[in-house]
Amino acid sequence: MKILFLCTANSCRSILAEALFNHLAPAGMRAFSAGSEPRGEINPLTLEALARAGIAADGLYSKSSYAHQALNPDFVITVCDKAAGEACPVHFGPATKAHWGLADPSESVGSPEEVKAAFDATLFRLKLRFTAFLALPLAQLDAATLRTELARIGTL
Repeated sequence: MKILFLCTANSCRSILAEALFNHLAPAGMRAFSAGSEPRGEINPLTLEALARAGIAADGLYSKSSYAHQALNPDFVITVCDKAAGEACPVHFGPATKAHWGLADPSESVGSPEEVKAAFDATLFRLKLRFTAFLALPLAQLDAATLRTELARIGTL
């Protein structure tokens, strides 16, 4: 099963999602990430947050959604912040889609400790969502129930 996490810059939230999901997921599940307007580099604070959590960052890089045109993911999950007026990328294709909005921790202001805490909080919320997702009996859910469950998980 393949999951594609999309955001705008692919330098923070979707990178955190890709790395954390791959860290938690069982064999046979793999995450990828991309952005509609990739920054071309990963935010250094993203890499620091992953290191603090003991999550490997090997092979991660900021890339466009075009990099995954042949991927054919089973799920596409946007993690941009619609509530802040941020435009979310659109994925055309048969994948099951969900929106799990997250505030961009790279936009956090405050002391270095407060900014670091924003990155850690983003990882924590992603972990809550991934734990719920990985507990779903995916093979037993019809499409409508799956979409409902994905929407519920996006509120965690």
